[in-house]
Amino acid sequence: FDIFVHGLSKGVANGGMAEFQEMMRQQLESSMHTELEKLLDTTTGAEREVSKKDFEGFKNLYHRFLQVKGPSVEWIKIKRPPEDSIQPYDKISARGLPDSMANSLNKLVVVKLNGGLGTSMGCKGPKSLISVRNENTFLDLTVQQIEHLNKTYNTDVPLVLMNSFNTDEDTKKILQKYTHHRVKIHTFNQSRYPRINKESLLPVATNLSMTGQNTEGWYPPGHGDIYASFYNSGLLDQLIAQGKEYIFVSNIDNLGATVDLHILHHLVSQPNGKRCEFIMEVTDKTRADVKGGTLIQYEGKLRLLEIAQVPKAHVDEFKSVSKFKIFNTNNLWISLAAIKRLQEQKAMDMEIIVNSKTLDGGQNVIQLETAVGAAIKSFDNALGINVPRSRFLPVKTTSDLLLVMSNLYSLEAGSLTMSPKREFPTTPHVKLGSSFTKVQEYLTRFESIPDMLELDHLTVSGDVTFGKNVSLKGTVIIIANHGDRIDIPAGSMLENKIVSGNLRILDH
Repeated sequence: FDIFVHGLSKGVANGGMAEFQEMMRQQLESSMHTELEKLLDTTTGAEREVSKKDFEGFKNLYHRFLQVKGPSVEWIKIKRPPEDSIQPYDKISARGLPDSMANSLNKLVVVKLNGGLGTSMGCKGPKSLISVRNENTFLDLTVQQIEHLNKTYNTDVPLVLMNSFNTDEDTKKILQKYTHHRVKIHTFNQSRYPRINKESLLPVATNLSMTGQNTEGWYPPGHGDIYASFYNSGLLDQLIAQGKEYIFVSNIDNLGATVDLHILHHLVSQPNGKRCEFIMEVTDKTRADVKGGTLIQYEGKLRLLEIAQVPKAHVDEFKSVSKFKIFNTNNLWISLAAIKRLQEQKAMDMEIIVNSKTLDGGQNVIQLETAVGAAIKSFDNALGINVPRSRFLPVKTTSDLLLVMSNLYSLEAGSLTMSPKREFPTTPHVKLGSSFTKVQEYLTRFESIPDMLELDHLTVSGDVTFGKNVSLKGTVIIIANHGDRIDIPAGSMLENKIVSGNLRILDH
């Protein structure tokens, strides 16, 4: 791989090598096609047909990957987006709502990205099945939100889950429990692409099975795959036939991503010639969000710039809060008709993300991925909306989980809202140490979730447990050194305190 890339870059500088490179490229591509055919020959019937469709998408990505000559953006061409291309949410909500929202809601489909596992939080199975609040999982809360909409406005907003081969089976089992809820649920599967050996640039899998040595041979290719797999599943056409016009897409672990009626109204009330096909919700960057993708103006189009695309020399500039003030929440509103058009014209353009991984056996592989927001430049009249931070409430770690389980938020009809008793709108900064990483372990360390209404900052490190009805205020730092343990007694109130050393409370 390195020799290949090195050869490519030299060839650009040295015309004499161009033919040699083109030959190498064609050879690699031909070998890849042969290997993919061999993989297809290891199965028959429906599985073969599905994999064949998947491989068409993969071949296209691989072809583009071999063509890439250096960074996908030239830093000098990056401009700030024009003023009117990112609208403040207040301006959009100030227009008010019509008497009836039912017509607009009946044009909407809610899509949740449900391909991820809960492994980073120490859980088996789909992440969406982790309990986050009062025994409700991410999926429960999503269903409750949409059911509440459908009942309130007497509408039929369906829920669509984009599963991956990692989550599909477990998710489908769970869906049976929602049969009597007022929300139609559909699923489709993300593609399954072969991981490629970093040295040979060919697949590591030897057949299409997902067992034995081949388990690690496959991956779901990032959420940018939504366009092709949604289209290939037939569900896109089915929803268009039912009169649906827009999808609202978000990560299932973002608890702030609820259907926003003001944004929906803005979308459907545009004049026909200026129909907005794509809205990306962005929000103001804080120090915690320096790695998030940002919107830029590039060659006359709005474009998403991810940290992976930034040349090394400019990474610090990219992370600065002063130059790039906003980041992508991955809450997106997209026209169904536009997705269909772009898929049929093969005009969906997304940068390739090359993700390097090391398998359990030590083998180095690469995964070719794309991001759903990167397609913004392919759509007409795309727009950013700068939304309140409350629309971005992702639960990636148990530190995030502690926030959403606490009295900082109240839960109503599946939606979390910041408690009116909190005097300032920002959420506290919480950092729980490695003893809290796994959900099961985290739960055993809290007899009850502390009162955090007046908390600014919490750091916990080492073997620490919390008794019932603990209250935390201001800045609290609790550090148990190696071999020590700290039990915070029931009913304690810690305000602007550093606790360290050893504190054991034993039952008498």
